[in-house]
Amino acid sequence: MVGVNKVILIGNLGKNPDVVALPQDNRRDEGINIVKKASFSLATTEYHKNRDGEKIEQTEWHNVVCWRQLAEIAEKILRKGTQVYVEGKLQTRSWEDKDGNKRHITEVVAENFTVLANRNRPEETRVNAERDPLETILTSETEPLGDLPF
Repeated sequence: MVGVNKVILIGNLGKNPDVVALPQDNRRDEGINIVKKASFSLATTEYHKNRDGEKIEQTEWHNVVCWRQLAEIAEKILRKGTQVYVEGKLQTRSWEDKDGNKRHITEVVAENFTVLANRNRPEETRVNAERDPLETILTSETEPLGDLPF
């Protein structure tokens, strides 16, 4: 039986994406390519009532990682507070820190994302309301990002 590893989140960025350029060895042409990685925290909030009928807010923080073309787009358009829809998969990795302690982290490796709202730049939304914000980034030379959720 085949397993399924699928995550769908809607939340707000807790900070601007951290972007790093990593060298990647390309053995076919003996050159070194640069691969971008963007990472950011995403807050999802749920509400429920406790036994006394009081409304309780519960926020979960998720570590999200984007690679390559998706990382470049994230670097250009995502900012702290932006509400996004993210699709991806869970990945856990481990390493040893400088003190020799074993560390683990679970991340959402994004396969695609969609900007839903940007509460920090409402004037941009009004000015460019008829223009798609990805239009300036995505060109005919851009690699496809995969299926969009709509």
